[in-house]
Formats: sequence, C-alpha cells, structure tokens
Amino acid sequence: MGLPGGRGRTIAAGRARELSALQLLVRMNVSVIIPAAGLGTRMGREKSGVSRKQFMLLDGAPILIHTIRKFLRCPSVREIVIALRAEDMEWARELVAAEKPAKTVRFVEGGDSRQASVENALATLPADTELVAVHDAVRPFIDPEIVEKVIAEAAQSGAAIVGIVPVDTVKQIHRKDKIKSTLPREHLVMAQTPQVFRFDLLKEAFESARTDQFIGTDEASLVERLERVEVSVVQGSDRNIKITKPTDMELAHLFLAEERGGEKS
Repeated sequence: MGLPGGRGRTIAAGRARELSALQLLVRMNVSVIIPAAGLGTRMGREKSGVSRKQFMLLDGAPILIHTIRKFLRCPSVREIVIALRAEDMEWARELVAAEKPAKTVRFVEGGDSRQASVENALATLPADTELVAVHDAVRPFIDPEIVEKVIAEAAQSGAAIVGIVPVDTVKQIHRKDKIKSTLPREHLVMAQTPQVFRFDLLKEAFESARTDQFIGTDEASLVERLERVEVSVVQGSDRNIKITKPTDMELAHLFLAEERGGEKS
C-alpha cells in the first residue's frame, strides 16, 4: 500500500531535493578550513607538557590528525587547509605526509584568534572555490556522512551548520546569578561544526566583521550579521564533541574505541 498522497509527495519532494543537492556537489569545488593555531588555555597542562589540545595524543596520534582523517574520507571535499602557528608548520607537515593523503592538504599561518586564522586561510583559497567548510580542530568524531549532508544543504541554501537540540533546560539570567526566564528548547540549537558557506558570502562576512571590528564566536554569527541568507541547521550528533577540557579525553578514548570496533565488525 502506498503512502497517503500528502505525505508521499512530501517525502518524494525531500528525496528529490537531496538528489538535486548531491548532483550539484559533483560539480562544486569544496574547501575545508581547520583553524588549529589556538593555545588551548582551557585544557591545562598535561603530564607530557603538552597543553594545546589539538596536539594532545589520542591513541598515538594528535587529535588534529584524527580530525583531518575524517575529511579525507569525504568525497565532496577537494582540499583541506590547516591554519597553524609558524613554529608548528614543519612537524605538522611531516605528520600529514605520513598519512599519505589522497587529497590536497595545505598549511597557512594562523592568527592570534580563531577568526584571524580562518580569515588568513580564506585569503589563500583558489578563486574557483565555491563552498567553504570550517571545522574545529578538536572535533575528531564528526561523521563524514553528516559532513556530506551539511555541504549538500549549503550547496542549496548558501549557508548551513551542524547543530543539535539541547537536552537540558536553558535559563536566561540577569544580574549575574538571577534567572530571568526559561528559554523554549524547540527554538534553540547548540551549534557545532562544520559550518559551510558559499565562498563569496563568507568572504563578505569576514570583510564586514573586520570593518566593524566585530568578533564572533563562530562563522555563522558573522554571516548572520549580513542578513543576506538564513543559515540552515543540519542535525548533528552528540558524539561530535569539542575536546576542551581534560575529562573530554576520557570520552574521546571511549568514542575512538567504539569507532574502531565498528570498523572491524
């Protein structure tokens, strides 16, 4: 028995949209920027003396390398650009070369902030770049399938991010520690990465932010200021954690073991 007419048409339209987006991706040039020049002040200093979280070892490899591996597995990604501090360039190149990447992986010097690092990388992208994905260096558990979905959405809408609905009740406060109101969760999303945008749109957003001396917490906040497009949200995963504190490493080891167990089965 077929689906009721209205529901069947809705599903068919959704599948047609997904197919259209995937067909469009075949012809698009997609670059990924991974800002990795941060100092990781929230992580603290480990026994090994390494305090920058993107270089902490996870099963023998820096977190950054685990992150890069995920994008090397994404068919729609043409190149990966890593923004690093100058003193990290040489050994990072050696680490990436050992991966024998099938895609182009380039390095640029990062800035004193995430925003400056992404802007430096943007300035080096080829003129024929059409979509740019920006991803946190310390989110090594992004699912390549989700990457493909958010890129496909950005190909259609011009701007898309990965996000999840919060499970906790969120309160708005005032006077530092007094609750003002409870925010409805159905209107909230916790932003993750990657965040994907048309190249020209993202460049304009960064230029506007620099002119206005605006500092955003993510790339979407810069694009939102332009009021040119509505940024779409693609459902993410609670496994796509951002490793920012020592206890996150315990979860990271668990997730990595589960990933490798799934690959073997």
